[in-house]
Amino acid sequence: MIEPRIFALTPGEPAGIGPDLCLLMARDSQPHPIVAVAARTLLEERARQLGLNIQLISVAPGAWPQQPAQAGSLYVWDTPLATAVTPGQLDKGNAAYVLNTLTRAAQGCIDGDFAGMITAPVHKGVINEAGIAFSGHTEFLAELTHTEQVVMMLATRGLRVALVTTHLPLKDVAAAITGERVKRVARILDHDLRSKFGIARPRILVCGLNPHAGEGGHLGREEIEIIEPALEQLRAEGMTLIGPLPADTLFTPKHLDNCDAVLAMYHDQGLPVLKFKGFGAAVNVTLGLPIIRTSVDHGTALDLAGSGNIDSGSLQVALETAYQMADSRR
Repeated sequence: MIEPRIFALTPGEPAGIGPDLCLLMARDSQPHPIVAVAARTLLEERARQLGLNIQLISVAPGAWPQQPAQAGSLYVWDTPLATAVTPGQLDKGNAAYVLNTLTRAAQGCIDGDFAGMITAPVHKGVINEAGIAFSGHTEFLAELTHTEQVVMMLATRGLRVALVTTHLPLKDVAAAITGERVKRVARILDHDLRSKFGIARPRILVCGLNPHAGEGGHLGREEIEIIEPALEQLRAEGMTLIGPLPADTLFTPKHLDNCDAVLAMYHDQGLPVLKFKGFGAAVNVTLGLPIIRTSVDHGTALDLAGSGNIDSGSLQVALETAYQMADSRR
């Protein structure tokens, strides 16, 4: 029997659906203790608004829970708000609070108190409006953990897609695809599939950049001059890489049934397929960090906060993925 491990859960933007997700999750039991790093007052008020009877149990460093919470209860590491919250209404006064919850959770992972952290969505805009430079969870955690290179991977049941480039304008993607970048990302993907997912010899499908993977150079030469030489070097290191393959036929059962992950060259090459397959039941995983971090695959949904009309499926997948990674980690 697997020993219960403690996981941190951050509710993200307090005016969004993150607090709702924490409370909805608490209606059912989990196999491991989950600690919400959040303002107790926020959760109490949101529970009243949702008509949920959730018992909030205070915990803190030195007094962590030893057993999973019973259904209908939630462990909370109280992290005070700066100002009151109205569902759906952003307030830059709470930007520092949001970052404090992330820092507490991540530091707890670094210190060994938590086996991993699961994050609900933040609102980047309101944090920047508060005068705090912030480009997202991934970059924030990379800086906090002194990690030079991280990789964004989204996963749903039956498909994992990692990205060589992430949030770039399409006109800038080709210039960003370098041999060194392909190799760095592929090495992190292969390493974490082994060390955090327990896959002994990962099989990774690699997308080409151009239509038809360049069609022998007639539709672009990045495959010939950049991607294939990088893959050849990585194969010599022992990695199992198939490609570069045309992205329009790679995402078919013929190929996907025999792979552990897909490496896409850019955001909208790989993620539309994954989200079509598993929207609402997908998870965002940050690879390359010294800690485990998973996240829901959606935004703050300000218009739905406090309504009770939300789907918590992505959070459950994020939790299950964190459990799996912690169990497989070596």
